[in-house]
Amino acid sequence: MEVRDLGLGVKEITPRRFSDARGFFAETWQRGRFADAGIDVDWVQENQSLSADTHVLRGLHLQVSPTPQAKLIRVLRGRIYDVAVDVRPGSPSLGKWISCVLSAEAFNQLYIPAGFAHGFLTLEPGVEVMYKVSAPYAPNCERGIIWSDTDIAIDWPLSPGELPLLSEKDGTAMSLAAFVASGEI
Repeated sequence: MEVRDLGLGVKEITPRRFSDARGFFAETWQRGRFADAGIDVDWVQENQSLSADTHVLRGLHLQVSPTPQAKLIRVLRGRIYDVAVDVRPGSPSLGKWISCVLSAEAFNQLYIPAGFAHGFLTLEPGVEVMYKVSAPYAPNCERGIIWSDTDIAIDWPLSPGELPLLSEKDGTAMSLAAFVASGEI
């Protein structure tokens, strides 16, 4: 397993694949190896999404206390531009973001600690994403930050003037400033 620190506590993980004429086998998560890499998380739920089109944007999502979520994201089919934004209380890097292209072909994963908003943009049609979370889904703790917040200024791989496909909820999410002003971080 190869682990690359992207900064802010976010890590790219590439599991080792063992291939032969039948295909391949890989351990995509193993508690001891992840703990040795500084990722000692008790995963409690696993989610999967399918995005039919290119430039579907899901996010920026997070859960606030008492159920913040760390995430381990991997792509089963296709490619995504994955983003994590630091929204940790008192963090000197509040509003800073990290990105990584994840793909089924590269077989890489992204670990995002609790206290980050997360989102991704599909880079081709028919993308399937699976991710583990460290706390169960809690609708009363779910929050969203608008993907286009100019204070964060994420450099999404979109053509000038192009808009992603969004859910209604994601299209009306709050700004980082409004989230900070809410006192929930």
